[in-house]
Amino acid sequence: MILSHLRAVEVGGGIAASYAAKLLADAGADVIKIEPPGGDPLRSWSASGADLHDEDGPLFRFLNTSKRSHVADPDDPDDPALALLLATADILIDATPQGLPPASLAAARHQNPALVVVSISPWGRSGPYADRPATEFTLQAECGGLGKRGNPERPPVQSGGVIGEWTTGIYAGVGALAAARAAGRSGHGDHVDVSMFETMVMTMNTYAWIMGTFTGDTHPERPGRTVELPSIEPTADGHVGFCTVAGQQFLDFLAMIGRPEWADDPDICGPGGRWRRREEFRAAVHAWTTRRTTAEILAEASARRIPVAPIGDGATVPTLEAFSGREAFTTNPSGGFTQPTVPYRLHGADVRAFEPVPAPGEHTGQIESRAPRPPGTEPAALPLHGVRVIDFTAWWAGPIASHSLALLGADVVKIESVQRPDGMRFASTRPPTSDQWWEWGMVFHGANTNKRAITLDLRSPEGVAVAERLIADADVVIENFTPRVMEGFGLTWERLSALNPRLIMTRMPAFGLDGAWRNNTGFAQTMEQLTGMAAITGYPDEDPQIPRGPCDPLAGMHAVFATLGALEERDRTGRGRLVEVTMVAAALNAAAEQLVEYSALGRQLPRTGNRGPRAAPQGVYPAAGTERWVAVAVADDRQWAALCGLLDRSDWAQYGSATERQAAADAIDAGLAQWIAARSDEDAVAALVGAGVPAAVVVLGAEVGDHPQLRARSFIEPVQHPVCGEVPAASLPFRFDSVPGPWTRTPAPLLGEHNREVLGEELGLSDAELAELQAKGVIGSRPAGL
Repeated sequence: MILSHLRAVEVGGGIAASYAAKLLADAGADVIKIEPPGGDPLRSWSASGADLHDEDGPLFRFLNTSKRSHVADPDDPDDPALALLLATADILIDATPQGLPPASLAAARHQNPALVVVSISPWGRSGPYADRPATEFTLQAECGGLGKRGNPERPPVQSGGVIGEWTTGIYAGVGALAAARAAGRSGHGDHVDVSMFETMVMTMNTYAWIMGTFTGDTHPERPGRTVELPSIEPTADGHVGFCTVAGQQFLDFLAMIGRPEWADDPDICGPGGRWRRREEFRAAVHAWTTRRTTAEILAEASARRIPVAPIGDGATVPTLEAFSGREAFTTNPSGGFTQPTVPYRLHGADVRAFEPVPAPGEHTGQIESRAPRPPGTEPAALPLHGVRVIDFTAWWAGPIASHSLALLGADVVKIESVQRPDGMRFASTRPPTSDQWWEWGMVFHGANTNKRAITLDLRSPEGVAVAERLIADADVVIENFTPRVMEGFGLTWERLSALNPRLIMTRMPAFGLDGAWRNNTGFAQTMEQLTGMAAITGYPDEDPQIPRGPCDPLAGMHAVFATLGALEERDRTGRGRLVEVTMVAAALNAAAEQLVEYSALGRQLPRTGNRGPRAAPQGVYPAAGTERWVAVAVADDRQWAALCGLLDRSDWAQYGSATERQAAADAIDAGLAQWIAARSDEDAVAALVGAGVPAAVVVLGAEVGDHPQLRARSFIEPVQHPVCGEVPAASLPFRFDSVPGPWTRTPAPLLGEHNREVLGEELGLSDAELAELQAKGVIGSRPAGL
């Protein structure tokens, strides 16, 4: 098992910390869960409110297989057992509200200088908002995700399923494993300060602040919420989901619904014009979809290679054809219910079977001491210093993976072609009449800093030959095409591993290298539709809606985690490995709660608009002014008492429990809405937060570029681009104490910018050879066919 040499200690509970530790445990690490007396509160949690009869809930059982449990008071710096565990651990994952006592950490680091401490908190442990009350719901409002979602006739609506917790968990896992790699080499540990807010900006905002900078519209007109067209549409027997990211996919969609004449209508073919004419467009789509069954539409759209999916939920997900022929599900060893398998494969590696969930304190006093890893002697450096990555990725899921590798210190060489540049170059904020308009894509800038870019036409033997020379000396190859693309180039795992036995090849197909949907095209929207994310997003009396954002980074970070694990293994064995990470499996794990809740308890989680099981009241409320909204979420009794005091509502004391508050949600919402409506959004939030109640202004995505917390923690880092000028780049949603300066060192590269540097100066091609390749169109710096 690739991480069997590591020991991790998890303390604090919650989904994010538990999932980060689960990732380590699934890869073979010895994970010790520190629980308070009485056990982790998540043990008694059921999102559907089911009576668990004193058994562990399905979500807890999903998150805590293969761990050991030790009961201790994490606030006691004199606990000798806890001190011993920290002294022998490689990684500490700390999600306690204020962090472990400084005395405990100081003593642990004295005994164990290589200890990596990963803290998880709503805002991060530093910055002006560090102590501000927050929940996942209010962070959705603050990050710009909630404000963009929904039809403008209704209030903006949350993404269901606390997806921010899950994305924070995978980023924490990446930060933990990266820092442990560096500590193993230098002997010096680090503090990885993970911010849930920054994680949600990264995964739910899609670089809207970069777009605002490019367009000059950093405070866009409200309302900013929209629904993709087409997206989830009604059928004769339910719903079906479409995604037409590429222009050809949309033209094929128009032909399919019998409106080919719209191909010549610039309004309909552009998202802005289509949104303005949404009633006309929806009427045409629904006239076609509602006369056909979901199965009929799936068959026809798939035949046309239009990304399409059924709308999965907790009950139906395991039955969907997309997972047929794949080992996507397994049985929980403690609860006997169906759950997702590990969201990646390391082909040929030993796999850790899920072990039963421990009872609270089952291993207290039984955890053996161990010597920490021998201290390394190399100079301190970024975790991936000296690692070269050959990057064949495009769009967002693949590029954000290689972007994280680059930020962590790898030399990433991005390969495009002038015939088919990265498609995100063409999602530009400039019209095709502008010079170098393809260099103005916001997502391309967001996900490609710190990389070098070359062009190679891999349909030509010359291009493949040059690529193979690059790969022969590389550490990692990463790609996210459908499986047949790399096979068509001849760049198969068998070929590349023969060229370079130490190579790690990370492949990111949407649905896998095998299975019924192997050759299907899929984007993030498709995954949100399939895995149940959409089923619990939106208002109950409207069509489901997609969260719009998280699945690309989810897939990308699972790919980074698996790649880091494969590098750990290769450092010990000298052997490379084929790594397979599918977008759908990453999404399935992040949506696991509704699957395990239904499989274990027979309860389907509903679509509830802005309400939810974790806070009451919870919602968005109109403030004074046009289209200004305030998000509020009361997560515990202390916050409820503070809200009642602020609003002078002693009559609400009768709603003493969360269950009573949920039952009285309409009346409480009415009173809270009345109070907020008399105030500006900023004044209402200031009063609520000052009283200790989690609240946030519902911001639009472009507005976060000036957020004081992001600026203070350098999540947004300005970088100078030769065409676009200063660009507010995205870094990583965590800080390393060892990296006080910026993560972002170079801007997103121009198309083919580094052809001469990489191919000539490093690979040794002569000027004549480079000129010949350019004459043949194998390399270049301008998209072909313009």
